[in-house]
Amino acid sequence: MAHAAPAPVRAHRPTGSTTWLAPLLAVAYGLWAAANHRDGGPITTGNVLYGIVAGVVFGAVYFGLRSMSARLPRELRALAWGSFTGIAFGFLYSLTDASILRSIGNAAIVGAVVAGAMFYRYYTTEDAKGHHD
Repeated sequence: MAHAAPAPVRAHRPTGSTTWLAPLLAVAYGLWAAANHRDGGPITTGNVLYGIVAGVVFGAVYFGLRSMSARLPRELRALAWGSFTGIAFGFLYSLTDASILRSIGNAAIVGAVVAGAMFYRYYTTEDAKGHHD
């Protein structure tokens, strides 16, 4: 009697497993941007539109980066995610009426930490050719 072949092992998650994450992050980012832009004042049509535009732009860039990042080498992929995170954070921070130097400094710190963490993750989970173990 023949035995059944073992099921193939997947080295990574299917691409559709986190498709719900991009819209959720975009909505959260848009709400956060609108709240920072409002600065405790009344909710206006312009403020709502500001949040919608910020959320749509964030979601579009996130989706584009997520779809193309798998084709990048690990160094550029980590740098891309770090840059995206730093810019997104810096924009939200700048809406709090902080100085431009403080916004840039904090964004650079956040971006560098994320880039370092992502590089570590990619370096420890991929072989030299960028394939998952």
